[in-house]
Amino acid sequence: MFTKRIGIDLGTANVLAYVRGKGVVVNEPSVVALATRENRVVAVGREARDMLGRTPGGVTVIRPMRDGVIADYLITEAMLRYLIARVRGKLDIVRPEVMVCVPAGATSVEQRAVREAAEQAGARRPANMIPEPLAAAIGAGMPVHLARGNMVVDIGGGRAEAAVISMYGIVVSESVRVAGDKIDDAIAAYIKRRRNLIIGDRTAEEVKRQVGSALLLEEELSARVQGRDQVTGLPKTITVTSTEITQAIAEPLNTIISTVKAVLERTPPELAADVLDQGVVLTGGGALLRNLDQLLTQETGVNCQVADDPMSCVALGAGLALEHLDLIKRNLPTEEELVAI
Repeated sequence: MFTKRIGIDLGTANVLAYVRGKGVVVNEPSVVALATRENRVVAVGREARDMLGRTPGGVTVIRPMRDGVIADYLITEAMLRYLIARVRGKLDIVRPEVMVCVPAGATSVEQRAVREAAEQAGARRPANMIPEPLAAAIGAGMPVHLARGNMVVDIGGGRAEAAVISMYGIVVSESVRVAGDKIDDAIAAYIKRRRNLIIGDRTAEEVKRQVGSALLLEEELSARVQGRDQVTGLPKTITVTSTEITQAIAEPLNTIISTVKAVLERTPPELAADVLDQGVVLTGGGALLRNLDQLLTQETGVNCQVADDPMSCVALGAGLALEHLDLIKRNLPTEEELVAI
């Protein structure tokens, strides 16, 4: 019987599933709504995200992933079960072969938690795992199978990771828990401090999408922002500019730049020459920030470019990695080694 092969990007902000032959079939926010009294899942994904900040006392909205790793095991398992069930369909009784992404800097405990959650949710045992930067590079179409340096910077919701990859293995990597969420926090903190307006996470994210830029823009953009006045406590609308937001997000962006530089400094000379020739590829939702590729190019001296579909690269790479599992497993710890660590 035909076995479905699923690549899953279990991200802090979004969870995506790629199925061979169909592409990315699920792209939902990593959010679960829970009825606290019955301890029952009410909604998953977009439906749950729409409840953020709008629920009564009996319903709690949870983001079970934090900084790219599991923060709430049972809720993550429920989210994965929903995801795998959607991909399998009601009539499919065969457990799918699953490849789940984990951060390159994840501990053995964090990796085992991901594997066990996937298996409990319906994946064939043992569930396979792949470091996110490797999956991102495969999904971006980089020639990671060659003995050549390929550098990828994956900027998700909770974590940014930079890695140099050769022959399906990560040679050098660096991970920092500063990415899309921290950029949103910086925007909310700036607006609260400078404009006395309190806004929520979703509003901060929307401001980032509308006017956010890593570099100052020649034609300044502006956006209307609604929130609560810190002085009067009443609802208020203000206008913010792209120049203000560029200033607001400078600190988290500097942290990401430092991470990229740290990897370049530790890269062996031959591979560094390859990276200089080929450039750096940016993946993840954070790569969509205006002019981020130009800022990284300026700061590192290496040409940086955004992948064609940065949001889907990790899920796509995880699914494609199942075709080269034997080669990839050579460079990953076995289940027994994870238990021993």
